[in-house]
This record gives sequence, C-alpha cells and structure tokens, in this order.
Amino acid sequence: MASKRINKELQDLGRDPPANCSAGPVGDNLFKWQATIMGPPDSPYAGGVFFLEIVFPQDYPFKPPKCRFQTKIYHCNVNDKGGICLDILKDNWSPALTIAKVLLSICSLLTDPNPDDPLVPEIANKYKTNRVDHDRYAAEWTRKFAQ
Repeated sequence: MASKRINKELQDLGRDPPANCSAGPVGDNLFKWQATIMGPPDSPYAGGVFFLEIVFPQDYPFKPPKCRFQTKIYHCNVNDKGGICLDILKDNWSPALTIAKVLLSICSLLTDPNPDDPLVPEIANKYKTNRVDHDRYAAEWTRKFAQ
C-alpha cells in the first residue's frame, strides 16, 4: 500500500510541483527521496538551494515521513543534524497530507520561522531580540552552504 501511495505522489509532483520545490527517489529506492527547496525570495534564505532527505516509513501514509535538511541552515526550527521541528511531521500528521504539502510547509517555515517552538533556542532568541542580526547570519550561512 505504501509504495502505491508513494508512486501516486511522485506522479502528482511531476504533473504539478509545488513552487520552488522538487523531490524524487534516490536511485531505485522508492522509500528514500531527495528534495530540493529554493530559498524563498522574501527571506534571508533567498538564492539558496537546500537539499533535504525524505525517508518514508513502511506504514506511510499512516505515519509521517522523516525529513531532514542535508544543507546546513541557520534556522531556529532546524538543528545541526538537519532535524526539522514542524508539527505536521510529528503529532499533527494526517494521512490526508502529501509530500507536496510537507514541502510547502517547510518552505513556509523558511519565510515564517516559529521561534516559540524552537529546536535551537539561541537562534530563536536572536530572531526575537535582534532580527537584523538574525537575518544577516541566515543570509551568510545561505551564501556559505547553500550556493
């Protein structure tokens, strides 16, 4: 069942990809994908190309995929191992969600971080107390690691 659903999502992504995102299997392993997200133009991540690893569980879509950034990013909701703090990847997952919606949510997180639920409290604090510095660091990391 999982492979049938994953194949359908792959076809849907090919027909109607979300803005600034792409994703597909790594080699012939349908359960392991690589995604690419272009840094949103209205964010300090603009111009960056961010790679993510997506691993589907055998019981997908009843359990969420595991997503992590492979590209280093300065973001309060992404830790140094690439782990992403996003409710739909944890408690708020629903089988009605798709990888396209997950990618759009991650893109949205780049534009609107959630400093009230951070994985990296220091970055969240910088975001809340000195937005100019935060955005400068985020843009520097984007130039350094995502271009």
